[in-house]
Amino acid sequence: MLLRFAVENHRSIYERQELLFAASALKDFKDGLIDCKVVDSKAIVPAVVIYGANASGKTNFINALLRMSLMILWSQTKGEPTGGVPRRPYLLDPDCSEKPSCFEIDFVLNDIRYHYGFEATNEAFTSEWLYEIPKAHRRKLYERKEQDFDFGRELKGQNQTIAKLTRSNSLFLSAAAQNGHELLSRLYKYFQDIVFFNEISISGFKASSSVKEAGVDNRIINFLELINTGVIGYQKKEMKVPEESRISKRELNALFEKFSEGAIKFNSNDDEENIEIELAHRGKGGKVVHFDLNAESAGTKRLLIILSQVFKAIDKGLPIIIDEIDSSLHTYASEAILKLFCSSINNNGAQLIATTHDTNLMQSPILRRDQLWFAEKNTEGATKIYPLTDIQTRKRDNIERGYLQGRYGAVPNDDPVSALFDFL
Repeated sequence: MLLRFAVENHRSIYERQELLFAASALKDFKDGLIDCKVVDSKAIVPAVVIYGANASGKTNFINALLRMSLMILWSQTKGEPTGGVPRRPYLLDPDCSEKPSCFEIDFVLNDIRYHYGFEATNEAFTSEWLYEIPKAHRRKLYERKEQDFDFGRELKGQNQTIAKLTRSNSLFLSAAAQNGHELLSRLYKYFQDIVFFNEISISGFKASSSVKEAGVDNRIINFLELINTGVIGYQKKEMKVPEESRISKRELNALFEKFSEGAIKFNSNDDEENIEIELAHRGKGGKVVHFDLNAESAGTKRLLIILSQVFKAIDKGLPIIIDEIDSSLHTYASEAILKLFCSSINNNGAQLIATTHDTNLMQSPILRRDQLWFAEKNTEGATKIYPLTDIQTRKRDNIERGYLQGRYGAVPNDDPVSALFDFL
C-alpha cells in the first residue's frame, strides 16, 4: 500500500511536493477506506484524483513516480557505466541543473512500513536511504552518501559485497535485487508491480495487441455492457497469415540475429494462423454482429486496455496510475472505474492515482474530500500540489461549483478570449 510520495527538482516541480494517502480527520463517510494500522488515522484512501489547468504539472508529478520506479528497476542493469543518471531537473532556474533531484516514498509491504528515497545529479546518485518503521520509531536498513554505505543491523545479506558492485550512477536497491538480496528483492518487486497507464489515443492495432496479450476478462465485457457501449460479448477469430508475410518475418528475424551476433533472439513459432479479437454487438432483430477493434469507438478501445490494467491491480492489490482518466470517456464511465477502488470489490487494497479535467467527478458520492488534490503553477512556472483539505470546506459544500469559481485555485483564466483582446 502506498502511503506517501514526494519529489523535488523534477520537470516543472521546483520545491518539494508530496501526495498523501492517509485518511484525514474529516467526518466524511468511511466506506471504501483501506485499513492500515501503521498510520495515525488507521486508514488510507483507495484513490486520489488530481485536478489542475492544462500544463499545470499534473502529468509531471505522476511522471516523477514513474521516473523513480524506472531508476530502481533499470539503473544497475541498463545504465551505462559512465552514462550518468537520466533525470529531468527543473529547467526554469539554471541553478537547478547543478542541484540534486530528490524522490521519496513510504509504502507498506507485509504489514511493515518502509521509507525509501534517493537524490541524484546528472552524474551520480549522491545519497540513498531505506528505513523500516515497524512501530513508532524507524529503523535504519541502510544509508548511502556518494559511494559510502552504512548498513543497519537489521539488514541481513551480502550487503558489503553488493555495495562494491554498485556503480555511482546506479541505486543500491537496484543492484541488490540483481544479486538476489532476499529482502531488497521483495521491495524491488513492489516498484516492478506498479501499473502506469498514460496513453490517451489508442489505435485499433494497439488495442488488439494488448487484448491478445492480456486475454479478455469477462468482467471487462460486463463493464462495457453495463455502461451501454453496445458491447455484449466477444469472439476470437482465426486469420490466416499470408505466406509472403511469414517469409518476410523469418528473413527479418534472421537479419536481426545476425547483426546482433545472437544477442537478440526471436520466437521461432511460425504459426500460419493469427488470432484476432472481435467484440459482439446486438443488431437488428436481435442478431449478434461482431466488429473488429478498428471499428470500435475511441472510448471503447481505451476502456479495453484501462480495465485490463485496473482488474490486474484490484486482483493483486497493486497501485495503478492513470493519466487523464477521463480522456474519451463519459463521466459515468470514469466514475465507475473509481468505484471499483472505492467499494468492497477492492478487498486487496489496490490504489488509484488519476489525473483528470472532469469536474463532475468532484460531486461523486464515492469520493471523500481528502481524495481531491490540485496542481497549480506559480508565477515562476513551478508546480504546487495540494489537497482540498488544506482549504476550509464543509461536507455539504458544492465542491465542483466552488472549484469552477476559483475558490480552490488550480484553474485556468476563466475568460482567455477577452484577455486576448486586450493585447489586440
